[in-house]
Amino acid sequence: MAHLMDVFLHVAVVLLIAPSCGGQKTDKSPHQSVTVMLGKDVVLPCQLDPPVDAVSMIFEWGRPDLKPRFVLVWHDGKELPEDQNKAYKGRASLSVDKLKRGDLQLTLTEVKISDNGTYRCYIPKMKKEMFVDLIIGAASPPSVSLAGMDKANHGVMLDCESKGWYPQPELMWLDAEGHLLSAGAPGSVKGPDDLYTISSRVTVKKTASNNFTCKLQQRNINQTRERSFHVPDDFFLVPRSCSSSIAISVVFVLIIISIFAFMAWKLRNNKKEKKKRNEDREALRESLMMESKKVEELEKLKLSEDSQRKEIEELKETLMGLTRELEKQRDYLTYKWKEAESLVKEHERKVKSVEEEVSEKKGDSKEKKAQGYLKIREICKEAGWNHENFRKKEIQHMQMITDKLMKMTMDAVKKIKEMNNKEKDNEKPSMKHTSEKMDQKTKMDST
Repeated sequence: MAHLMDVFLHVAVVLLIAPSCGGQKTDKSPHQSVTVMLGKDVVLPCQLDPPVDAVSMIFEWGRPDLKPRFVLVWHDGKELPEDQNKAYKGRASLSVDKLKRGDLQLTLTEVKISDNGTYRCYIPKMKKEMFVDLIIGAASPPSVSLAGMDKANHGVMLDCESKGWYPQPELMWLDAEGHLLSAGAPGSVKGPDDLYTISSRVTVKKTASNNFTCKLQQRNINQTRERSFHVPDDFFLVPRSCSSSIAISVVFVLIIISIFAFMAWKLRNNKKEKKKRNEDREALRESLMMESKKVEELEKLKLSEDSQRKEIEELKETLMGLTRELEKQRDYLTYKWKEAESLVKEHERKVKSVEEEVSEKKGDSKEKKAQGYLKIREICKEAGWNHENFRKKEIQHMQMITDKLMKMTMDAVKKIKEMNNKEKDNEKPSMKHTSEKMDQKTKMDST
């Protein structure tokens, strides 16, 4: 039931604010104009005379050229958004405080180019309508740049461009005194945002100040933008006679030919030098590759020699140990030899003592004793001689073997040292030569 009432109310409001029939007349007020720049907020006036409280009235703001035409509909103290045009949702508003004083002004926020048009404030009950022409404007400063030389007229060409205008403005060129300069019709392009881009080119000649101005104006929105530009004296061409022009042209051509000839000669020499450098570099690269292979072989040989050197060192230590053991053996034999000599001397001393003792005995038994002692002495002498002879031969043989082993050991150690020294002497020149080659390669790569 409540929904049906809302529908009925909506239909009733639409009928009330619909255009009146042919037999009825409405009071029309003169059109008013409001100008606002793009993106700003604007207020569209609509004032009741005499002022009365309009909060409980029914009225509309609309644009006849839109469908639906309703910008804002007011009914009994509130807005009716059902038939509002989508372009104005959230952007059109009224002030309740001002409505109480009979002021029906409409506020639009962040105006767009599409907002440009005629708006109607319509009060059905009073049969009154007021029209407001909203003019949206946009302007931007121009940029002026040097476009080139006009040799035929001995002048300078200037370009002027300005983007973001609405409506389309006029463009004119002025000299320092404000006089209009002759220029072609400006170009105009309308972008997808409905804004215009204006451009123009003019040829100017040398003046006292060489100051020139590009000026744009739009009278409907009362907007003007301009930019001045100074052209240095050196940019203007000075007229020359035909003969001087020809001479200058000939000199210029000769200079160009000379430059090209020099560049060709330089390029040819550069190619030759580059080819020679490449050949030298390639030869050096091949030499370095061969040296690199030699270095690798030397490294492998060095590893093998290191292994052999390690084995030789171990052998050297072994031989040195053997030498020390032989020295100990020799010392031991010398000691034994001296000990044997001492025993022999001790036997001789005892035999001598026996002889003295026998010689001191008296009586008949003396001769027997003497004979016995003589036999003992002979035996002792023979035993001592045999013992001494055996000892001497054994010790002499051992000393001879020991000396021979020591000599062989020392000869082996000496030979090993000579081999090591010879290997070190051979390695130094080879490593030095390889290092020099590597330095040459580094220099060539950096070149």
